[in-house]
Amino acid sequence: MNEPINIDPAYLTDRLKDLLSVASPTGFTDEAVRYTARELEKLGLDVMLTRRGAIRALRPGAARRPARGIVSHLDTLGAQVKALKDNGRMELVSIGHWSARFAEGARVSIFSSKGIYRGTILPLKASGHTFNEEIDTQPSGWPYVELRVDALSRHRHDLLQLGIDVGDIVAVDPQPEFLENGFIVSRHLDDKAGVAIMLAALEAMQRQEVATPVDTYWLFTIGEEVGVGASAALVPEIASLVAVDNGTTAPGQASQEFGVTLAMADQTGPFDYHLSKKLHQICLDQGIPVQKDVFRYYRSDAASAVEAGHDVRTALITFGVDASHGYERIHLHALMSNAKLAVHYAMSEVQIGRDAEEISGLRGFTHQTVAEAEQDLEATQEIDPSTGG
Repeated sequence: MNEPINIDPAYLTDRLKDLLSVASPTGFTDEAVRYTARELEKLGLDVMLTRRGAIRALRPGAARRPARGIVSHLDTLGAQVKALKDNGRMELVSIGHWSARFAEGARVSIFSSKGIYRGTILPLKASGHTFNEEIDTQPSGWPYVELRVDALSRHRHDLLQLGIDVGDIVAVDPQPEFLENGFIVSRHLDDKAGVAIMLAALEAMQRQEVATPVDTYWLFTIGEEVGVGASAALVPEIASLVAVDNGTTAPGQASQEFGVTLAMADQTGPFDYHLSKKLHQICLDQGIPVQKDVFRYYRSDAASAVEAGHDVRTALITFGVDASHGYERIHLHALMSNAKLAVHYAMSEVQIGRDAEEISGLRGFTHQTVAEAEQDLEATQEIDPSTGG
């Protein structure tokens, strides 16, 4: 294909705005699944759902194997009611790993048996006129915040009358801002921006009738923030899995809010040598800005897939996020860059043919040094095809 890949920025940002408007903390993802599945169907893909709602959408290629998977997650951080307090407020427990420091002052929705209530997460000592300097010296953490519901609730019994109970899901408002200079500030950009990247990549492929050498599966998971992610989303045909998620722009990290940040390792160890190398080379060949990074306190859908027993090559492409799992900021440039890389990866020729089979012999197995690869090539050339070698 000679036509350059054209990612539509308006389509990408519109999908991100829509996704951010749908509450989807882990355990409460049905509506986000419905929205995404319908969008995939509009794009012409065959869509299948697991029992709990992970999405598997197939875009056929010239061959079924070795298929490729591209994955992001629909679930976000949030909270859950831990206890009903005698003062008519609620104790919370976090959904996913995030600091209560970023919860203080958040506006939220409480999904109860009698409807949706609005509320605010507050520190236990929230009034400066009452507690004076104690509001600055109290500890930070989930035991030191509480949820105030915007309804008449002065006692624990009032909460029960409202239909609020232990275990109710609490969704935190994203409060998105899309600035004219390309910056986007919001909660839950992890990983709704990743979902928008994948949808924008697919929209470009469908619009430009991009052909691929093998099938690609576009996967959207619902439990990444609690560690289970892609554990139940893959099919045996998938040999390589590329996760699309956030990078961390912070001191000591190489991630940036522009271009692609290619993760070389996370807390579970190195990503696949050959797949990561290929993605980096695609960026260089296509003029996509790229930098590499290593994340020490991070895991993604790729980790959950491998831990579930899927023998797949894994890689992680990311968009740099400032203040990840807090008040997050990204730039449209990174989203566009990752979408373009996803398309070019899906278009690329298969380099490791033996990946079509889950188990095979040494023939065609990979090398990780140039010298050994050259020796193997010379040995292969010396074999007489007529001998069946």
